[in-house]
Amino acid sequence: MTKKAGKAHQTLKIPKIILLTGTFLSFISTKLTVLFAARLFTTPIKHKAPKREIEMDAKSKQQSICIPSIDKEIVVYHFGESQKKILLVHGWSGRGTQLVKFAEALLKIGYSTISFDAPAHGKSRGSTTLMPEFIASIMELEKQFGPFEAAIGHSLGGMSLLNAVKQGLNLKKLVIIGSGDIVQDIINDFVKKLELDAKYNDLLREHFENKHQLLMDSFSGYHAARQTDIPVLVIHDENDLEVPVYCAHHIHENLKRGELLLTQNLGHRKILGDTKVIAKSLNFITS
Repeated sequence: MTKKAGKAHQTLKIPKIILLTGTFLSFISTKLTVLFAARLFTTPIKHKAPKREIEMDAKSKQQSICIPSIDKEIVVYHFGESQKKILLVHGWSGRGTQLVKFAEALLKIGYSTISFDAPAHGKSRGSTTLMPEFIASIMELEKQFGPFEAAIGHSLGGMSLLNAVKQGLNLKKLVIIGSGDIVQDIINDFVKKLELDAKYNDLLREHFENKHQLLMDSFSGYHAARQTDIPVLVIHDENDLEVPVYCAHHIHENLKRGELLLTQNLGHRKILGDTKVIAKSLNFITS
């Protein structure tokens, strides 16, 4: 079963040329290798939107807004016209229409959704970004278009929403799907995928902390979970090869009012279209 699931939901592979470049730089300069890895870590891939997202893209009212705290513009999607609004937040290398199946289901029961292309994602400008910019975008969306009844976030979007709640985002309910947890674990996994020496685990973290004057671990999901008072539904697939299921267990353990739903053989992205996952999420939000 494990072998079959792995074949169906393989993780994204890093191109050989990038691996060779990283190895070459590591022989020349530690500093250059860190800068190379940092650039890759902060550069999302802009994937072409699949057919299932075309209708939401066409029917959404779209606008560009400025996020003053980071001096960047993002594209916002307004889907539906109800005053009962749900915020949707995509993950790394995602788009504002990625949670289309949730948006369509919510529309049918009287909700509208607000979603966005995070900096350097989708139709938003730029080439690099980090989680703090996701969070800044969420907080600005609340100012301009809130309040939101609830929010649903996938992967990095889930982590960002947990941190936004910690920073004061006002929600009644929160659903996180395939969310990461400990930032250092994410960095370690990235360094491993680049096939670099483990010494770069700390060096890469220190680079970001020195550059942005922030402690990376302060953004870890479980830290935010400890300071979250609202009900949170944590959804994760046991066969997720990109974000290990132990992340969901650890976040859930640290929530005051958490609920955990585990699925099988849906992986990291197919889970976003699963009818049972969507039904459970909507029931959680509306109950």
